[in-house]
Amino acid sequence: MKIYISVDMEGITGLVDHTHVDSDKHNYERSRIIMTDEANHVVTSAFKSGAEEVIVNDSHSKMNNLLIERLHPETQLITGDVKPFSMVQGLDESFSGAIFTGYHARAAQPGVMTHSMIFGVRNMFINDVAIGELGFNAYVAGYFGVPVIMVAGDDCAAREAEQLIPNVTTAVVKEAISRSAAKSLTPAKAGQLLQEKTALAIKNRDKVKPLTPPEKPLLSIEFTNYGEAEWANLMPGTEIVQGTTIVRFHAKDILEAYQAMLVMTELAMRTTFC
Repeated sequence: MKIYISVDMEGITGLVDHTHVDSDKHNYERSRIIMTDEANHVVTSAFKSGAEEVIVNDSHSKMNNLLIERLHPETQLITGDVKPFSMVQGLDESFSGAIFTGYHARAAQPGVMTHSMIFGVRNMFINDVAIGELGFNAYVAGYFGVPVIMVAGDDCAAREAEQLIPNVTTAVVKEAISRSAAKSLTPAKAGQLLQEKTALAIKNRDKVKPLTPPEKPLLSIEFTNYGEAEWANLMPGTEIVQGTTIVRFHAKDILEAYQAMLVMTELAMRTTFC
């Protein structure tokens, strides 16, 4: 059995604002220790539950946050930027299940530090389905026939996961009070919860079906201002919906849609304000 783990940062225990997740801020170094330990609880439980191979993908910001020296010695870590498939780099049909830990809810929804890839995105859609990072990553897993068996993060991320993926196991390590406040478990208590939930998720993995993406999906991204939409529209094959800040792209499959999203959001971040 082979397990894939994607680790984001905003949904990690005790982390509530940008000072925890920005490498230039004062809380970051202690936060990455908590993040690494939290990932390691999931990894260790996966091995104890029968996994023969565990691949961890660092999925936050520049994707070089996890401290490899603190991970289970049998872990393989995908780290660094740039990755062709970002938060799901290395995921393919060889895995028995995927686990998303440290995840947050999508933009324009309640939850701690909610967003969708960049703060310039208001909404993202695949066809008519509103998705964030969690949903998009689950669609890529589904393309390869891999079920997302567990999602860990705040209560809002857990609800989003349960709405998208029937029978998914969720681990709630904090409850959102606002976008920058939460009632959180301690790292020790969260670690116990994550180990228990990981074991349960692996035991029940056959009850979870992959989130199958549509064929030839229509990707729509609504940006917060027109300048961002203009930058995203520089990618060939895109169009701006007249009178909106929505940029659309007709993709041949979900993998092309995912890479289009990465390019569009990277371009949109180039917007400057005056």
